[in-house]
Amino acid sequence: MEAYFDNSATTRVFDSVKDIVVKTMTEDYGNAAAKHTMGVKAEQYIREARSVIAKSLKVQEKEILFTSGGSESNNTALIGAAMANRRRGNHIITTNVEHSSVYNTLGFLEEEGFEITYLPVDGQGRISLQELRESLRPETVLVSVMYVNNEVGAVEPVEEIGKLIKEHQPQVLFHVDAIQAYGKYEIRPVRQKIDLLSVSGHKIHGPKGVGFLYIRDKVKIKPLIYGGGQQAGLRSGTENVPGVAGLGAAVREIYTDHREKMDGLYELKDYLMTRIQEVEGCTVNSQPGRESAPQIVSISFEGVRSEVLLHALEEKGIYVSSGSACSSSHPGISGTLKGIGVRQDLLDATLRFSFGMFNKKEEIDYAVEALKELLPVLRRYRRG
Repeated sequence: MEAYFDNSATTRVFDSVKDIVVKTMTEDYGNAAAKHTMGVKAEQYIREARSVIAKSLKVQEKEILFTSGGSESNNTALIGAAMANRRRGNHIITTNVEHSSVYNTLGFLEEEGFEITYLPVDGQGRISLQELRESLRPETVLVSVMYVNNEVGAVEPVEEIGKLIKEHQPQVLFHVDAIQAYGKYEIRPVRQKIDLLSVSGHKIHGPKGVGFLYIRDKVKIKPLIYGGGQQAGLRSGTENVPGVAGLGAAVREIYTDHREKMDGLYELKDYLMTRIQEVEGCTVNSQPGRESAPQIVSISFEGVRSEVLLHALEEKGIYVSSGSACSSSHPGISGTLKGIGVRQDLLDATLRFSFGMFNKKEEIDYAVEALKELLPVLRRYRRG
C-alpha cells in the first residue's frame, strides 16, 4: 500500500486539472497576447480562471494577479507594498512563525532600511491582538500574518486582526499568506479587511508553478517583473495559460461541495489523532477538531529523530514531512515548534501528516500499524 500524507508540500492534481493543462499545451496552445484566434482562445482560459477565483473570494476579477506560485505572491505583496509606501513609513509587523518566503523577503527589506517587528505566538500558535495593537506605530506600513501555519495547522484570527488594524490605523496594509488556508476555508477579503492575499495552486490539487495574489482595488504596489506590460503592468511576461487554466479548474473543483470536502478532511484528522494514541511516546502538537486547520497534524515521537523515522516510513510507502529544528535567535520555519512550547528534545523528533482529497482512513490504519512496528526498533537502535 502507498499512503501519501505530504499534501501541504504538494498535491496530486485533480483529473479535471490534468485534462485542461494537457488541452492548453497540445491544442489551445496560443499566446494569450496574440491577436489571432489561437491567442483569443488562450486569453479566454485566463479570463475564465480569473472569474472562478474572484467568485470564490467574492472580489473583483481585476483584483486577481496571476503569479508563479506562493513565493512570488508573497514577494510581490511584501516588496511591492513596502516599496510603494516607503515615503509614508518603514515599519512592518509580522509573526515569528511565518514561512521562509515571508521571512527571507522581510530580511531583504531589512537590508533596504525597513524595521521588522516579529510577534510571538501562544501555545496554540496564535498571536496576541493586544501585542499587535501595541506594535502599531505611525510609521507602520504593512502587517503580514499567515492564515494557517504550515507546520502545525494553527489558524490566526484573521478577521479580528484585520478589524483591529483598520480601526486603529486604516492606512496600514494587511497581507495574509493564505497558501495553506485557501481551498480549506471560505475566505472573504472584503469582510476580513485583507488588502493582499497570497495563494499557491499546487496546494489545492492544481499545477505547480502557478498561483495568484489578490490585490484590493486602489492598493498600490511596485511590480517585481518588468517587460511587455501584461496583467496591467503589474507582472510582465508571457502568461502561463496551462498553469492558470489548471489553477482555475482546481479552484472550481475544490469549492464545489466545499463543506462536505472539508468535513471529510476533519474526519481524517480526528481519526489520526485518535488512532495515534495507540502508539507509545507520541505527542500531538496540533489543536483538535476545528480549532486548527483540517489538513495538518503535527506529531512528535520520543526517542527517534524525525529524519530517521521519515525514511523508515518511506520504505513502507508512507510519505510525510519532518518538522525542522532551528535556532531561537533566528525566527523562522521551526520557530513554530519553539513558539508553541514543544520540548527541546522533540524539536528534531516531529513529523507533519497532511491530508488531501485522495486520502482514505485505510491509509491512516496502515501508517499507525507501521509506526507501532518501527518505533520500538528505532528507539532501541538510538539508545544503543
